[in-house]
Amino acid sequence: MTNALVSGVESLFLINSSGDIFLEKHWKSVVSRSVCDYFFEAQERATEAENVPPVIPTPHHYLLSVYRHKIFFVAVIQTEVPPLFVIEFLHRVVDTFQDYFGVCSEPVIKDNVVVVYEVLEEMLDNGFPLATESNILKELIKPPTILRTVVNTITGSTNVGDQLPTGQLSVVPWRRTGVKYTNNEAYFDVIEEIDAIIDKSGSTITAEIQGVIDACVKLTGMPDLTLSFMNPRLLDDVSFHPCVRFKRWESERILSFIPPDGNFRLLSYHVSAQNLVAIPVYVKHNISFRDSSSLGRFEITVGPKQTMGKTIEGVTVTSQLPRGVLNMSLVPSQGAHTFDPVTKMLSWDVGKINPQKLPSLKGTMSLQAGASKPDENPTINLQFKIQQLAISGLKVNRLDMYGEKYKPFKGINTVQPLSPENFQNGKVPVKLHPPPTFRCVKKPLPQ
Repeated sequence: MTNALVSGVESLFLINSSGDIFLEKHWKSVVSRSVCDYFFEAQERATEAENVPPVIPTPHHYLLSVYRHKIFFVAVIQTEVPPLFVIEFLHRVVDTFQDYFGVCSEPVIKDNVVVVYEVLEEMLDNGFPLATESNILKELIKPPTILRTVVNTITGSTNVGDQLPTGQLSVVPWRRTGVKYTNNEAYFDVIEEIDAIIDKSGSTITAEIQGVIDACVKLTGMPDLTLSFMNPRLLDDVSFHPCVRFKRWESERILSFIPPDGNFRLLSYHVSAQNLVAIPVYVKHNISFRDSSSLGRFEITVGPKQTMGKTIEGVTVTSQLPRGVLNMSLVPSQGAHTFDPVTKMLSWDVGKINPQKLPSLKGTMSLQAGASKPDENPTINLQFKIQQLAISGLKVNRLDMYGEKYKPFKGINTVQPLSPENFQNGKVPVKLHPPPTFRCVKKPLPQ
């Protein structure tokens, strides 16, 4: 492993969706922009941005990339390295930008280009990760504010801190020393996403859950926390933050850790739930194309199923119609809908589902005159959110703190994801794609 990491990351290029390089950073020697030509060739061959290969070999370099927020983050390395080493670093760069600036976008990065370069300089040392924890970086490089920007402009100073972060010199480099808060709080978000295949009748063929536990810890001093679950055996393929003591988890299935200060991801996990997951919504549909006719019928109805009394909110339905569909004349029972005749994309913003009056969208489709009946069956994509519902059944038992004498407020957020569900108007099942997530109301844990 050591020999494989001799070279480290040589350079980083940020490329927008138009193919323009709007920022580059070099840690060793300067790598010419022409190396990105190999990336552009792979981008042209890919049908979508997400399909660009994450690893692209060139005669003298390797290009490793991630695509987030409509930006390609392309790292250049000179010798072969473990790909996940570089890809994980690129994701950490994106997360750091988002934490510093609120959003990670091309305009924001350009507006804060000085801070971006300062942060990147601290994150890598000669091509190898040095400081990647957000709270440590914020001590090294102060986040931009309007007042700080004005002062820096007048005085000619920078956002670079005057002192080395105290955490860098301790055995817990992810946490600074001397942390003090008036209100001591620790919150944990349990966030889950469903990935499922559903057939035409609505039966679940297979389903898996990807979950994370995000934490926001604001505790004075150097607290030592333990987090236990009611059913920890549900968790599989678990990935931890470096603060977690892995041996304690292996032997007792308890998370024991000294937390970073502020926001961080404690762990990510996988739940194989072939027979456990019950998709909490259903869609009834009637999509038909008539032979030798310029009209088609489109009807869909959305309803709740096994929601444990929880309300389904933020419902959005989209459907990619066949090319032969010229236009649509639809009437929704609630919400608003749009149809793009160019992209053939139907979008219906449903909102909240009332079980007493199920939302429906009905109408006709105008087809090309004389054209044959479309061969493909459109896929219906459904996104929604349910608050205070963890679909896997994972439950937190208790959160305990050692090493400090005060009593903090402890809370857990149980989160059911925004779950996009695909229903195929035919016999071929389709896949559920991982969705974004949200926060819900905090509940105190038992003392």
